[in-house]
Amino acid sequence: MHVPDGFIDAPVSIAAGVAAAGAVAISLRGARRELDERTAPLAGLVAAFIFAVQMLNFPVAAGTSGHLLGGALAAILVGPYTGVLCVSVVLLMQGILFADGGLTALGVNISVMGVTTVVVAYAIFRGLLKVLPPTRRSVTAAAFTGALLSVPAAATVFTAIYAVGGTTDVPVGKVFTAMVGVHVLIGIGEAAITAATVGAVLAVRPDLVHGARGLTAPLKLRVAGELVDAPAPAAVPAAARSTRKVWATGLVTALVLAGFVSFYASASPDGLEKVAADKGIDQKVEEHAAAGSPLADYSVKDVGDARLSGGLAGVIGVGVTVVVGTGIFWTVRRRRAQDPAATPTTTPVA
Repeated sequence: MHVPDGFIDAPVSIAAGVAAAGAVAISLRGARRELDERTAPLAGLVAAFIFAVQMLNFPVAAGTSGHLLGGALAAILVGPYTGVLCVSVVLLMQGILFADGGLTALGVNISVMGVTTVVVAYAIFRGLLKVLPPTRRSVTAAAFTGALLSVPAAATVFTAIYAVGGTTDVPVGKVFTAMVGVHVLIGIGEAAITAATVGAVLAVRPDLVHGARGLTAPLKLRVAGELVDAPAPAAVPAAARSTRKVWATGLVTALVLAGFVSFYASASPDGLEKVAADKGIDQKVEEHAAAGSPLADYSVKDVGDARLSGGLAGVIGVGVTVVVGTGIFWTVRRRRAQDPAATPTTTPVA
């Protein structure tokens, strides 16, 4: 759903940029309460993982594809404030290096793909956890639902922005119907990816899932044919548990997805591109300011083999995103450590 330059007029793009900058500023402050010495590098990894998975367009209808937006996944894994920053880092890297998403539309994209998805997904996620049993299965189900609904919500916000600042005269009702219709389907893919990823992390390190903190689900043992609660394991301080294995596994996974699996992604236009072409809202689209980038369109300039070119671009993108993201989050974390008013908010999952 990357909005290119030319879809939205300059005044509204500027207003969206101001709003996005405000959201990022608030998120930088909020992330200081979410990040610690364990989660700061993991937040950079989450950004890199989202970048990688966004390269994997999946078919959703005839001639249309979709990809992960990532707001729900980031918010649940590392917290809503940090989640906004994760998606913003991804969008910034994509716009500058890969000419994906207009630079003048960066504020629109952060508002739509970052802020909206995080706020909607996390609000639904937390609301469901208040009424569902406090189990890990409930976390996965709530993650699925939040992610599912966050995508059409983002499509709705884009339509609202288009209604105010669209550069073409296509009726807003047609844009809304088309955008929400296709993004409901894309939301199913978003929900499946989010739930699968959250479930996988819960299975090995539930203490690293921000949205699962405070939940307990006692293990059961079958004794003489009956299920009984297993003895609680000796408590291990969360800060003492290494995250190196999780970080290395996640990074390798992201590199494989971006460097190899992405070659097999759907080549069909994504939901916004398809709607824009069908309804005519792309009539005034502008050439990307970074169109001359050596990595434009997720390919390495002067590398003739398409598979190798795309794979190298994906690997470079993951590497740059994890470095930039981790640097930002470590800086935020250090400011938190230096702030005497900051208090820890983490509670390990039993």
